[in-house]
Amino acid sequence: MNVFYVLNGQKLKRYFLIAIAVAFSIGIIYAERDNITVFAPQQPAAIYSIPTEKKIVALTFDISWGEKKTEPILNVLKEKNVKQATFFLSSPWSQSHPEIVKKIIDAGYEIGSHGHKHDNYSKFSDEEIRKQITTAHTILTDVTGKQPSLIRLPNGDFDKRVLRIAEELNYKVIQWDTDSLDWMSPGTDKIVNRVVSRTHPGDIILLHASDSAIQTAEALPAIIDQLRGNGYDFVNVSELISQTDIEGKPVQEKSASIAAYTQWSADEQP
Repeated sequence: MNVFYVLNGQKLKRYFLIAIAVAFSIGIIYAERDNITVFAPQQPAAIYSIPTEKKIVALTFDISWGEKKTEPILNVLKEKNVKQATFFLSSPWSQSHPEIVKKIIDAGYEIGSHGHKHDNYSKFSDEEIRKQITTAHTILTDVTGKQPSLIRLPNGDFDKRVLRIAEELNYKVIQWDTDSLDWMSPGTDKIVNRVVSRTHPGDIILLHASDSAIQTAEALPAIIDQLRGNGYDFVNVSELISQTDIEGKPVQEKSASIAAYTQWSADEQP
């Protein structure tokens, strides 16, 4: 009888330890549930580049205001025979400049959304995020005659909620790996060197075609020539994505605002 109780006591001890381990694991999962959710494969992610060995890159241009700089950029692209690029247009700008939008479309370039209000969407409520994206969608569809499926959030700002809502609205959130910082007007040579030195296969390159980017059209010919000299071909973002599986970056912090906008001096080295 004593042996019977000793054996059961050992089993009970083992079961007790297993129960503690299970409870501890559940506690960790619960405590880290936000981070685990972000890293889960099914969760939406912003696209910064694609993993590929092909020497293909996407030139992308954000436009939110002005009417003087877009056409010179279009002229450079035409002169350099760049047949594919992606323009992310804010809906108020598109509504005010339908004739420029038409020139972008007629040139064969892809159009994505740059949202409606040019503000940080991570600070908005879910309802307001949805409203901003859908308002821009309606306007851009009306102006272009085609529903956009790519979006670059104003200021590159988003959080997990923005990503989730954008995906629910059938959008892919497009970021970039190479930021030209052209809007800071550091000089054409610096813009060219920055882009060329950082570009890699599958890269998405951020440029601007708003009037704030006063040196972009001047820097663009050298960027195109030097990247071609390095063996690169240019495609639009959708074509880039279609080449292979996308490379998303998980979001751990509440906001993914781009620090480079305030840290040019710290990020200037190649």
